[in-house]
Amino acid sequence: MSQYPQAAFIKSANAPSQFVSDEGAEVAFAGRSNAGKSSAINVIVNRRQFARTSKTPGRTQLVNFFTLRDDKRLVDLPGYGFAKVADKKRHHWADLMADYFESRKSLAGMFLIVDIRRQLTDFDRRMLAFGDSVGLPVHVLLTKTDKLKRGQAAKALLEVRRDLGDTATVQHFSALNRMGEGEARSKLEELLNRDRES
Repeated sequence: MSQYPQAAFIKSANAPSQFVSDEGAEVAFAGRSNAGKSSAINVIVNRRQFARTSKTPGRTQLVNFFTLRDDKRLVDLPGYGFAKVADKKRHHWADLMADYFESRKSLAGMFLIVDIRRQLTDFDRRMLAFGDSVGLPVHVLLTKTDKLKRGQAAKALLEVRRDLGDTATVQHFSALNRMGEGEARSKLEELLNRDRES
């Protein structure tokens, strides 16, 4: 049973004017197109196909808003790190992301989804920079941890933690065997309920 029985899709936005009302609290999920972002969201919310998964990377090309309960939301951001898109579309994405991070007073935190086998890419660092520019807490999910042996996974986690320092918290995660599910959900709740300066 889902811990978020009221969870539901609200709307997709392709421009700041289409964003939902800036009230309550929301946590954004960002990640390179093939890092397993939709699968991670589905496991954390515990709802199959809540965020649409696809075998074609880059299907999330809009800012997708979901309600979790009352005034708490999850926001699925576009993942253009891998998708083959025209430069015009890529520039639009960059502008849309800048507008989103700079304008949303309800934005309480960000989950950054990173394939543990690739570690931090230029895309990930760009998203971290967006978060840092507005003082946003960031939590990194090192997905597909099941693809590595235990020692390799532990080493990768240590390397990413060392790389990030105090800029983000990090954990192992696997949508396949649900490793790290409880920790990720607890972090989501912590961010949604944190006190933000007005």
